[in-house]
Amino acid sequence: MNNHALVYLTEDASHDAIVEHINEEAFGPGRLARAAARIREQGPHDRSLSFICADDGETIASVRMTAVDAGGVKGHLLGPLAVRPSHKNQGIGRELVRIAVDAARRAGSEAVILVGDPPYYMPLGFEKVAYAALEFPGPVDPARVLVVPLNEDVHTRLKGKIAWRQK
Repeated sequence: MNNHALVYLTEDASHDAIVEHINEEAFGPGRLARAAARIREQGPHDRSLSFICADDGETIASVRMTAVDAGGVKGHLLGPLAVRPSHKNQGIGRELVRIAVDAARRAGSEAVILVGDPPYYMPLGFEKVAYAALEFPGPVDPARVLVVPLNEDVHTRLKGKIAWRQK
């Protein structure tokens, strides 16, 4: 792959079908039963903070952000993040996360939250949320709930239910 051909763009409606295909390819049919997916089905994701990566015009990766209330925090839920198998391990996912977190910061979000693999996300600025501090609409491993706090007092207010919010 030639890195010079990669372009990162804000997601729009024309990307819906390929993003769904990439997510199905990455996570399979069980992805819709996960607790984070339950939040996402409560309302639409925020397209202005969701991004795709294209290689020579072909969409090969995406990250979505969904506005949430997380206890006393108005933040964004990051995910799904998915990269086509042909483009894995090339830094594309990390760059999409960086772009999305920066966009959330500029938009005034208080935090970016996700359920994910700590060894992957912690080097990208994520921190563990206090154990079982957030109540998801379904089972979740509390050790995998992570946050990039964008305000100083975020950790103290991340207590209670997490749910979709209208942006």
